[in-house]
Amino acid sequence: MSFFAKEVVDQEWGNYFELTGAGYGVLVAVMLAILLVASFISGKDGNKRFSTRQLVFSAMAMALAMVTSMLKVVDMPMGGSVTFFSMLFICLIGYWFGLRGGLMAAIAYGFLQLIVDPYIISIPQMLTDYIFAFGALGLSGVFSNAKHGLIKGYLLGVLGRYFFTFLSGMIFFGSYASAYNMAAPVYSLVYNGAYIGLETLFTLVLIAIPPVNKGLARVKVMAVGEGS
Repeated sequence: MSFFAKEVVDQEWGNYFELTGAGYGVLVAVMLAILLVASFISGKDGNKRFSTRQLVFSAMAMALAMVTSMLKVVDMPMGGSVTFFSMLFICLIGYWFGLRGGLMAAIAYGFLQLIVDPYIISIPQMLTDYIFAFGALGLSGVFSNAKHGLIKGYLLGVLGRYFFTFLSGMIFFGSYASAYNMAAPVYSLVYNGAYIGLETLFTLVLIAIPPVNKGLARVKVMAVGEGS
């Protein structure tokens, strides 16, 4: 473990781990492997592999998600933040290309977040907070072809992320609940629900604006190559 991550002693907040150069290298390799696999899995219609167009649009959405995740409207003291619609950009990939493509891109995005801004206290916590939580945003692909699919998919993806952040908060950070006279599950529900819920509300308002809704629909047409 010490080859990939080193323990940092913090008497105030508790010990955590920082990635070593080898650890970063492994994460980059895994993320690239996921993206490579994504290029061979079936696309939206279940018959075609990911095309260059799909890979380009997915990479563009991931880049926008990464940039907007750093633009924080509210930065919570124990982790988590309200960003400029970063979750929406990841959910868009599932909305464009379906469940498989959405999950692959979202999991890769989880690794990217881990590379850029890691906070690790254990392997299970790392998987829950980064790979599972961000990966769940890809569930938006369930409603790729449904009426109002973007809104339904976004809500499902966000609920998936909320579920895993709730588990992480309850299991790995529940000790902080006593400072607020709360039980660990209640603390995690409230804390994580505050920033995820607020960003979700802002995003739904944005999507509901007619010009934005029409614009996103046109982007989907360009992404999947319909009408070209």
